[in-house]
Amino acid sequence: GGGPMARKGILTGLMDNTAAPATETRVDPSKPRYGKGAIGAVSQSIAELKSRSIIQVDPRMIDDAGMQDRLETDDIPALAESIKLYGQQVPVLLRPNPNDPERYQVVYGRRRVAALKLLKQPISAMIRVLNDRELVIAQGQENSARRDLSFIERANFARQMRDAGYERKVICDALNVDKTVISRMLSIVDSIPLSLIEAIGAAPSIGRDRWSKLADQLNGRDLTANAVGEGSDERFEAVFKSLTLPKTPAAKPNRITANGAEIALVARKPNKTVLTLPKDGFDEWLVAHLEEIHRDWKQSNG
Repeated sequence: GGGPMARKGILTGLMDNTAAPATETRVDPSKPRYGKGAIGAVSQSIAELKSRSIIQVDPRMIDDAGMQDRLETDDIPALAESIKLYGQQVPVLLRPNPNDPERYQVVYGRRRVAALKLLKQPISAMIRVLNDRELVIAQGQENSARRDLSFIERANFARQMRDAGYERKVICDALNVDKTVISRMLSIVDSIPLSLIEAIGAAPSIGRDRWSKLADQLNGRDLTANAVGEGSDERFEAVFKSLTLPKTPAAKPNRITANGAEIALVARKPNKTVLTLPKDGFDEWLVAHLEEIHRDWKQSNG
């Protein structure tokens, strides 16, 4: 992944109280408002927080939050098996649940949380009071540092952030890429039905160029039924292959003639009709009178 330094940089930024933005909810350790639950834990552990401490949390006290970063969660049992053998190597980051002070929300590490829920084991976690904007930036940056989200998962993350109303700058910060890359990601992900993206999955080996080609050639078709294959990459390939199947030959355009001379070609396509006119003056006249002709047609059709 991004190596220990990348991770350390993020954690330092997140865990360093001095670097916290002014919008952050501050917890005053001298006035604990709750004796128990997530807020209580934060109040009690401010001193520990400052020393970047890790606490043990009951997995039943943890809810999801932020964006759905992964398209596949079927490897949770394998992760649980690994944690059972080697223990939880990396702590997760949680925040107090703003809707229920007794509970926490996952900032990142939700696969580890899911695996430890399966094992019914306490979770090693750092707690940080973050607002929603800080939460998605932290989540995005952790994923960027690990570099283990595939292209389509990152693009889908950007789409969710945009749909949730985050401005471009925040999306750039969260995914650690510039605006042009975000724009490209969004245009690709907007051209592919979400049902198809979810049917294909993370497609870890498939980069931006192939997804871009898929988006360009879909033309609004829903090929979800073609996403068949053992793994996610194979499902992408199956869909991609079904795009390039031989097309039915286009019908020959009809010639329209007047006094033996061709005045127009008409090509009928499934969703439009294309009229081709020679540049002889009639084309300009027709364009100029099109609105009027259309109005007459509408009136005569009621």
